[in-house]
Amino acid sequence: MADIDIDFESANSGASATIPMQCSSLRKNNYVVLKGRPCKIVDMSTSKTGKHGHAKVHIVGLDIFTQKKYEDICPSTHNMDVPIVTRTDYQVIGLNEGFMSLMHDDGSVREDLRLPDGDLGKDIVQKVEFDDQFMVTVQKSMEEESVVSTKGMSK
Repeated sequence: MADIDIDFESANSGASATIPMQCSSLRKNNYVVLKGRPCKIVDMSTSKTGKHGHAKVHIVGLDIFTQKKYEDICPSTHNMDVPIVTRTDYQVIGLNEGFMSLMHDDGSVREDLRLPDGDLGKDIVQKVEFDDQFMVTVQKSMEEESVVSTKGMSK
């Protein structure tokens, strides 16, 4: 028998980061993938059927991580990808060189999330400096994640 060198160091479940959904089923405030980015739909309009028989859906969405605006037009009978978006709360236990130390409900600690830019990042730094007990909400979609909000903890 030949020796086969196989590396099983990392594996995933093979689950997709998106699911297909018909354009006509999408609604405002739903999530959709526009130009390869996970977006929240902020505006939608449907045109009448033309002489070739398909109504068109015009979708405007904001990227859930960068807030950049994206637009797309697709026939109402076609499928679009809908990202699977998860939100998880973590307790902030400290900051280290631009990264946050976060503790999950089960006690596990992660230190791989970068401090967000802008007002949210400044708010987190200020709360840590004042030794406030607070949580951050981490939003994850399509192998990307970031902190989207903070909230105080009940004492």
